[in-house]
Amino acid sequence: MRFLIISLIVLLVVGPMGVYVHRRASRLLGLGRRGRRALSFLLAAGILTMTLGRLGRGALPDGVLRAMGLGGSTISLAILISAVLLAVVDLGRLIARLGGAALARTTAAARDAGAPARDADAPARDADAPARGAGAPARGADAGGLPAEDGARAAGEPSAPLLAPPALPRRAFLANGAAGSAFLIGGGSAVYGALLGRHDYIIEEIAIPIPGLPRSLDGFSIVQLSDIHLGLFVGEPEMRAAEDLVRKARGDLVVMTGDLVDFDPRYTEHLGRLTRRLAPLAREGVAAIPGNHDHFAGIDATLDALARGGAHVLRNRGRVVGGAGGAFALLGVDDVWVRRQVPGGGPDLGRALADVPRDLPRVLLCHNPVFFPEAAGEVALQLSGHTHGGQVNLVVRPADVVLPHGYVAGLYQRDGAHLYINRGFGTAGPPARIGAPPEVSRIVLVSA
Repeated sequence: MRFLIISLIVLLVVGPMGVYVHRRASRLLGLGRRGRRALSFLLAAGILTMTLGRLGRGALPDGVLRAMGLGGSTISLAILISAVLLAVVDLGRLIARLGGAALARTTAAARDAGAPARDADAPARDADAPARGAGAPARGADAGGLPAEDGARAAGEPSAPLLAPPALPRRAFLANGAAGSAFLIGGGSAVYGALLGRHDYIIEEIAIPIPGLPRSLDGFSIVQLSDIHLGLFVGEPEMRAAEDLVRKARGDLVVMTGDLVDFDPRYTEHLGRLTRRLAPLAREGVAAIPGNHDHFAGIDATLDALARGGAHVLRNRGRVVGGAGGAFALLGVDDVWVRRQVPGGGPDLGRALADVPRDLPRVLLCHNPVFFPEAAGEVALQLSGHTHGGQVNLVVRPADVVLPHGYVAGLYQRDGAHLYINRGFGTAGPPARIGAPPEVSRIVLVSA
């Protein structure tokens, strides 16, 4: 039901944008009736298959659903980006038109204000006109009084060539060029994001000072995977890529910070397999927490898969990392989304702190970075995901002004604590990434 509601909302947003894009493209390309019908079919099919690819799970083979979802999402994303860019172009044209009209009115008013002074001299000019014109052939006529063109024909000269069609006015040419660029950028970006951008993996490494960290743990590295979204668009090839990247990062501990499964509980089996493959790659093993999508898919099945895969599940729990030579407290909390669904549910940092000695430096795993203002006074570092770094960022990053506190990606500070937000490994919504490459983070703890 939740996904059906989301799908209806998407249709209500993308549908009108599709109509707008269709009209602008038809006008720009000069499409006839058949061309407009073909374009209508393409855009409508893209929007519908995007939705059916998600809603049809279980009714059709995964390969068919994957193709439908990928193709439909790419077309829908192209519509969305093109519509936004076209709106900017049309807004610019409107501003230019209004500015031109205002300038024309101002010029006309100034001309009317000076007209009487000029008209006073008109009789004198008219009186002189016969004298100036006496004995002179009319403009455009030859000495015989014939028009120049007729005189040329009479002399047997070839007539002038036909004139070429009038050139497109400069303003219209620029407007059409801008609109065409909007379509090219929208379509090209969507195709890139779906085919290449979502697999353009990056290992991000950052050193973060931790007050009170024992010298023996100076340089301890945590490899963070977040927002894998195992499901229709993230399967075995992506799991192999994640394993290779974690191996390459060479961490002492692997943490998985939520949204590990997308919507479908069938993919919790994939999560168990991935966890088993990651556990041997770090001497401290794997620790994991749930995200909101893990609750959508079924929290019990998700946590069971993690436990069977060998992960330390930290759902409002804590554990000590290290030994007698030095240690720190690793804490994990449930997702903040649960607060709105279950009375008394959600993150419980106090319960997690009760599992560890109070004098140890603390690192917190919390899926949603919005929890950071609550945790900043209690922990030295919070590792989060959830935002996907905006996932689709063309020129600007809208998430900077949409998300609470502007927490989108990278490193932030508050009350002496640090927050690091991983851009995520998979995708949610459209299976595409633009300007927000998927990442595996290597967090190096430094004594401070």
